[in-house]
Formats: sequence, structure tokens, C-alpha cells
Amino acid sequence: MTRPATYDRTELGGTITFPVTSMTVHRIGYGAMQLAGPGVFGPPRDPDAAVAVLREAVAAGVNHIDTSDFYGPHVTNQIIEKALHPYPTGLVIVTKVGARRGNDKSWIHDASPKNLIDSVHDNLRNLALDALDVVNFRAWGDEGHGPAEGSVAEPVAVLAKLKKQGLIRHIGLSNVTPTQLAEAQSLTDIVCIQNFYNVAHRDDDAFIDDLARQDIAYVPFFPLGGFNPLQSGALDSVAASLRATPMQVALAWLLQRSPNILLIPGTSSVQHLRENLAAAELALPTEAVDRLDALAAESEGTQKG
Repeated sequence: MTRPATYDRTELGGTITFPVTSMTVHRIGYGAMQLAGPGVFGPPRDPDAAVAVLREAVAAGVNHIDTSDFYGPHVTNQIIEKALHPYPTGLVIVTKVGARRGNDKSWIHDASPKNLIDSVHDNLRNLALDALDVVNFRAWGDEGHGPAEGSVAEPVAVLAKLKKQGLIRHIGLSNVTPTQLAEAQSLTDIVCIQNFYNVAHRDDDAFIDDLARQDIAYVPFFPLGGFNPLQSGALDSVAASLRATPMQVALAWLLQRSPNILLIPGTSSVQHLRENLAAAELALPTEAVDRLDALAAESEGTQKG
């Protein structure tokens, strides 16, 4: 019988227990991508600062870290291992596979069985783990810019085999559609979905609601737009009225959007980390939520125009 996800609203936005697992995490976690150097390539400018951010996060109660061995490549996982190993009890590290980096810093989609297997072993080695808590298959979709239909059966089957071998405990998906989720679920349990979603980019609204009904965690990335930062007078205005930062407002909006949402804001600054975690305490008034909800329609109209 499938064990459903459970929700609790307390520290760091409350907690979620991933379905079919015993893993319970706070709803605000930490995304480690920014720990690598510029362009998510090579070492950081200040390795000691990167270690300090991770240790501060865990000390503050963060017990969900999102990473990948293609960040750097290898660099981010090596920093995580240096900062946190031996890992505290209850820390869940989620990684992803399905790409690799070129010497020119390019992102290369590679869902071949060899790359998936090699990537899992790279993650295990650089994180100093015997098994990975969760591995997300990162589909490439629309040239990496968004989901697009296409079979994910072969790569998911490869990960399912590694799961049977004990190298992976649980499997998730990234940059996928509902159809691809259903295909993957015919092969193995899926515990989380990681897609691009924020207050102005809401293509996954119906998907999130369906995942909530299935008790599957939804992990949005780029809450402020990522490589193309969200520019919004309304967001800035709401933030100013609440004496908060735009990032805090964007994170607070996501927390109130649905109880199955987990956040993984990233930063290489201890100060920004503290600000991000404080978003859990930010209560958005109804009028603020209404203004923010209107951003998606404004963004869609701008794109059509």
C-alpha cells in the first residue's frame, strides 16, 4: 500500500514526507548550484564561503539539499562532502542526471545508459555515499528550456535498475510533462517532480494540483526566473509594502500555493541564505496574493504581444 505524503506547517514552512519513503524534509531546502564558479563551472571564487553557506543552512534546520555532479562539474558535490560529511541524520540529498558539461562550459544533454550510470557513480563518489537518496532524471525537453513530449522510458528504466541494485533509493523527474510522469510511473514509483515554475511562469498550475492529489512533491526551480531574472513592478511593490525582499515574497507565494511544494532557493551568500529561510515566516495578505496571481496573466499577455 502506498504511504501518502504528509504535511506539517511549522519550522521552515513545515514539513513534507515524500511518498513511499520515510524521508521527511522541511519545505524550504537549499539548492547548491550556485556553489560552483561562474556559469556553474569550475571552483567558486571563495571555497571557504561556500562551505560556510552549507554549514549555516544545516545549522538553521535545512535537511533537503538539491545538487548534481554536473554542477562544476563535480565541484558542488565535493564542496557538500567537505562541508557536511559525515552527514547529519535526516539530511536528504537529491541529485539529478541526464546531462554533462563540455570543456567550453556548455550543457550537453546525455541520457545514454552509459552516462546515466557513470553519473550515478560520480555522484556517489564525490558525495562519499553508498546510495543516493533521490535521483531525478533531467529530461531535456525543449532544448533544455522547458518540457516537451517524448518518451522517458529508457532512462527511467536505467535508473530503476540502479535502484534495484541499491545504488538509488528513490527516483524523481525534472523538466517533464504529466504524460511523461505517467509513463515513468508505469516503471517505478516517482517521489518528486522538479520543474520551472514561479509567480509569473505558471504553466504547471494544473500539474501541481494533480501531483498534490497523488501526494507527489513538486519542487520548483528558478523562483525569480533564474538565468533570466523576473522583472516585476508589482512584485517589487508587494515586497516593499511588506518590508521584505522580492525573493522572500516569491518564496512565500510558492509556499502558500500548494502544500506539496518544496523549495530549493540557492545562494552563495550566508546573508542571502538567512533572508531566504526567513520567507517561511512571511504571511502574504489576500490583496498581495491577488496582485501576485495577476502577474502570470500579465506575463502571458506580454509574450503574446
